[in-house]
Formats: sequence, C-alpha cells, structure tokens
Amino acid sequence: MYHLECIECGQKYTDSEVVYTCKCGGLLDVIYDYSAIQLDMERLRTEAPSVWKYKALLPVEGKPVSIHEGGTPLYRCDRLAEKIGIKELYVKHEGLNPSGSFKDRGMTVGVTKAMELGMKTLACASTGNTSASLSTYGAKAGLPVIVLLPEGKVALGKVAQALIHGAKVLSIRGNFDEAVVLVRQLCDEEKIYLLNSINPYRLEGQKTIGYEICDQLGFNVPDRVIVPVGNAGNTAAIYKGFRELRELGVTESVPKMTGIQTEGACPVTKAFKKGVEEIIPEKNPETIATAIRIGNPVNAKKALRAIYGSGGYSEAVSDEELIEAQKDLAQLEGIGVEPASATSVAGLKKLIDSGVIDRDETVVCITTGHLLKDPEEVINISTKPITVDANIEAVRKAVFSR
Repeated sequence: MYHLECIECGQKYTDSEVVYTCKCGGLLDVIYDYSAIQLDMERLRTEAPSVWKYKALLPVEGKPVSIHEGGTPLYRCDRLAEKIGIKELYVKHEGLNPSGSFKDRGMTVGVTKAMELGMKTLACASTGNTSASLSTYGAKAGLPVIVLLPEGKVALGKVAQALIHGAKVLSIRGNFDEAVVLVRQLCDEEKIYLLNSINPYRLEGQKTIGYEICDQLGFNVPDRVIVPVGNAGNTAAIYKGFRELRELGVTESVPKMTGIQTEGACPVTKAFKKGVEEIIPEKNPETIATAIRIGNPVNAKKALRAIYGSGGYSEAVSDEELIEAQKDLAQLEGIGVEPASATSVAGLKKLIDSGVIDRDETVVCITTGHLLKDPEEVINISTKPITVDANIEAVRKAVFSR
C-alpha cells in the first residue's frame, strides 16, 4: 500500500529497505495507494484523537511502540487573540505529549518501523527534543540509544531526559549541523538506525498533527497553520496530513502553511523571500530558541514546497519578539512553552501587523515543546522571587509594594 519515493528524481524504494535519502541525494517521501485505504469515518468522528487512531494512514504493520502520544489539546485563545488583533485563534500545544514535545509523534512511528526492520540500535543528533523523545521510545522498545548533542547548546531539561532514559550521550565540540553529519556516517557504517527527521517515517507520525487539528475543529480546516521551523520537518508533515484528508474526500481544502524562524537562524525564510527552493546554510546559527538553532535544516526543500504549494508564508522574528510571545502565552492563556514554541505566536503578531495575515482568518499556532524543557531560560526572563522575613508584616509589605 506504500513505498518510498525521491522528491527529486522519482526513484522508488520498498518499505523493507533501510534508506534515508535517494541515491541522487534527494529527500524521500512515503507514497500511498490512497485507493486502497478505507477510512472508518464513524470511528474517526467518535474516537478521541491520538497518533494511532490514524493507523490506516501510517506506514507500519505491527504493534506500535507507544506511550499514548498525540491527542494534544487545541485551545481556543480569545484573550491572546484580542491582544494580537485577530478574530479566531487556536493553539495546538504539542508540549503535552509524553516526553514534552511533538517529536513523540514521529518517534512512535519511527521506532515501530525500526522494530519491523529488525534494527538493534537507534541513534540521532539533536538540539534536545529529538534526543529526549528517542531515548524515551528506545527505552520502551528495549533498544539501546546513542545521541549526539552540540556541547553547551542544549537546554538542561532535555539533556536530563536523555540521560535518565539510559541513552549514551555524546557531547560534540561543534554545532548541531556537524553532529548530523557525524551521526549519519555512524549509522551508515555501523548499521545503526537513524531517527533524525531525514528519516521519512518520522514525518509520517508528525503529519497526525494535521489530522488532529481537523478532527478537533469538527472536520473543518483552518485558514492558516503557523509552525516554528527548525529542521523544517513539521511544516511539510502537517501539510501532507491536510493534503491526505483532502485526497481521501474527508475535507475540501488545505490551510496556508506558515513557517516561522528566528532572525539568528532563518535559512528557510531567506529562501522563501527570494522565491527559491534551495537554502543557503548558515554556518553559525544563534538564537535563544535552542530547539531551532539550526543552520542547515534537512527538510528545508519539503517545507518550502509546502509553503509555496499552500499559498503560505515564512517570516523570522527576533529573540525579543519570541520572549514577549512566550510570556503572553503563559500569562494570558496559561500555556507554558519553551522559547522555540513561541515563535509561531510571535510570527502571527508580526504578520498581522505587516498585513500579510488578515485579521478575519482562523489561525492555528503550533507550540512544539513544554515550558520545562528549558527552565533556565524561563528563570532568566521572568521576574525574580522576592525574599522576605517570616512574619506577616514583611509579607504584607511585599504583597502591596510596587
């Protein structure tokens, strides 16, 4: 019912081959025979959202390696919408997945596929969330995990997750893009299964975000979905999810996919504003949003095609803008997210102010990771606690002081 196919040259590969990119160097996509897929619409309309609710549209056969990922809330955010100046705003909070980020959607599918292929060891390079998720799912599957992290560039909460779940953590004296090159070579030479987002099966799990948005809106499609862009897989994956629902006759349209980066790491945005598909990698990306501090995103071409194909947009925001959005999410809507997550909301505000997004659009912003992924950053940007003596006079004075 499915095979792998190069998005550049059209070369096909079977589902039993361990392959991540085409011989020509192009990215691979999972291609289905949609005529052979039978959806149980009654089940879709009544069962609670989760990744494996949509198994008919996922490229695995056996029992899933699962810890109940997906089914994340879609919040209607009226107070935030009023501040930004938009009529209808929703936030899909992927930080409420089991390991605290959207990566769990890809890992449940990717690790399940690794088991089907008979792989014995798993590996990834990471800015943090991928390592946390892979370590979690590797532990569930009983498979050893190796992760390569850029030294001093990964938030403490994410490192802690990889360590406690038993991964072998290598701290590389280099950036994330250099770690990716090394882990790919390691996996190719040592027959270890690579689970970075260049693995096409990872993105198949992530496309379920699109299914769930549609599901949670009563099988309606929003005008626009705004996504933080790091390695760029989510933008392409969510777009594919919406396209498949249209292909299968469940819906009639797709949203405008809008990718947001930071000014210190924005090769996709720069390519979009030139109207091209090829990015120019940034050698030394820098931003407070460690999760998307990536200069050479492997899925950039897929993401740009999703943006162009949906009539979407790409923009970059400053660290100051994303911090403001991070505080607004927490203080207006009670949604605590890590810095990278807030780029979607910061980008929405910037694009409304510039007139790119109409104030009457229905918009869904994706927030990708939980607040506690990066507690150090939160402490640094927040008001400090007030220390007082242990008596009511001191407490009262502090409460009513300015």
